[in-house]
Amino acid sequence: MDKKPVVLEIDLGLGLQSTDPKDPVSAVRSRMVPRLTTVVAGLRQGAKDDDVVGAVVHVTPGPSLWQVEELRIALADFRASGRKVIAWTETFGDPGPGTAGYYLAAVADEIWLQPSGAVGLLGIGLSVTTIRGALDKIGAEPQMGQRKEFKTAAEMYTSTEISEPNREMTGRMTTSMTEQVVAATASGRKLGPDQVRAAIEAAPLTAQQGVDRGLVDHLGYRADVYDAVRDEFGAGEDHELRLVFAHRYSRSTSTKQAIRRVVRSRRRPIIAVVDVEGAIITGRANRQLPGGRPQAGSDHVIAALRAASQNDSVRAVVLRVDSPGGSYIASDVIRDAVLRVQKSGRPVIASMGALAASGGYFVSMAADTIIALPSTLTGSIGVLGGKVVIKETLTRIGVTQEAIGDRPATMFSAIRRFDNEEWARYEAWLDLIYDDFTHKAAHDRGMDYDTLEPLAHGRVWTGADAKQRGLVDELGGFQDAVVEACRRVGADLDHVRVQGFPQVPMLARIRPAESSESPAAALTTGRPAGLLETVTQAIGIEPGGVLTMPWRFEIS
Repeated sequence: MDKKPVVLEIDLGLGLQSTDPKDPVSAVRSRMVPRLTTVVAGLRQGAKDDDVVGAVVHVTPGPSLWQVEELRIALADFRASGRKVIAWTETFGDPGPGTAGYYLAAVADEIWLQPSGAVGLLGIGLSVTTIRGALDKIGAEPQMGQRKEFKTAAEMYTSTEISEPNREMTGRMTTSMTEQVVAATASGRKLGPDQVRAAIEAAPLTAQQGVDRGLVDHLGYRADVYDAVRDEFGAGEDHELRLVFAHRYSRSTSTKQAIRRVVRSRRRPIIAVVDVEGAIITGRANRQLPGGRPQAGSDHVIAALRAASQNDSVRAVVLRVDSPGGSYIASDVIRDAVLRVQKSGRPVIASMGALAASGGYFVSMAADTIIALPSTLTGSIGVLGGKVVIKETLTRIGVTQEAIGDRPATMFSAIRRFDNEEWARYEAWLDLIYDDFTHKAAHDRGMDYDTLEPLAHGRVWTGADAKQRGLVDELGGFQDAVVEACRRVGADLDHVRVQGFPQVPMLARIRPAESSESPAAALTTGRPAGLLETVTQAIGIEPGGVLTMPWRFEIS
């Protein structure tokens, strides 16, 4: 009997996770949620299988802009292999923002839309939050310093209005992201950029208006889409085919072939992947509570890098960074660990996700090659710090607290202000960190200091703008970083193992680490996150650190 043609499915309604959850409760809850890297791997594998004839993508709200860009890259490569991609959705927005979903669909050969749906191709908008007014109402007084004018995260606490540097920086980020969407849509839909901009100005559009403007190919429901898929790809009179989720797809092999493949795989060189995800902190990351945000503890990251550099099978390291930054001390020691991996003869490729800003850029900048997505928010080479004085807040609710001790010992107390001498010392410390950050960035990027420093000032850049200014080397996704790692060591992508580090045997996971250099030492075993920490993260305030981008942009 002839094999049925295979059509891969991607259903974003199932969700999409970038990394495995660190806490066991979330891990159980998300066991059915596909991993982005697994979906991409399925597409890559399917592109080499003669049985695979195409892919169907169900576009739903949910994926972030950077996840969309990773999928776009993978789907474009899949199409380049001669396979067809069909995207369908009930609606791009209901009828609100649907830009990210349409941005993904525009890479497909065909776009289907439910007749009652909308095309919410509205472009990219960002909102920035400040809480100074709320602090004033409760009697809290922020004392914050920043280096320099674009390190505007301090404004979250110190200002009731958006400053002009902040407005300029944020406006440029929205323009850059919208430019990427316009260019991709124009290319994918064979339209002129002006036609796409006109559609954005008129959005949200009805389904028929989407067809009339060339943004949509067909109107229909899911059943209509799959009837068309079977008519096009199906075999025989009954148009039979096999539907397989991309994240579940694997080429069929006999038992002997499977055994041979496993044996061969163990002999292959390794490209190690080390994650720096979440706020960067000194020491060990706190154990993540269900629903909490991840942290990148410096001890964990350094141990993983050390394990990779001591493994004879590891040829190169991909440092996967998705972090708003955090501690200067932790960021500096992780950068040092990257340099030590390079001294061992292994290249390090930095792959940036949604964020690689401030401390996230600090840990990336020494890499041999930095690869960012067009929408990555990076740079933010600057520093901020200070405290919020809450003595009056406590008084208003009947709480009396007094700082007792030598003056220096209470300098960072939240119940008194810095005096003038203390503030001068603190400002000098911020200057010292800024000077160290900018000089190291200039050295790592091979720039003159006078060229690099004007690009710093705490300014956040999109990946696209950062590349134009030499802060990153290439635009691309995680798979591009793996390809670059293979290129640097003269390895074939099809003949390497891509493995997350550290690789810790199951038995070693349940035993105490023998030493600080044991593989198990790289596991996250810190204390559980406290209630206050969980609450502050929930409202967008990251754990402390002067190299932090603590506000969150909301993208519409």
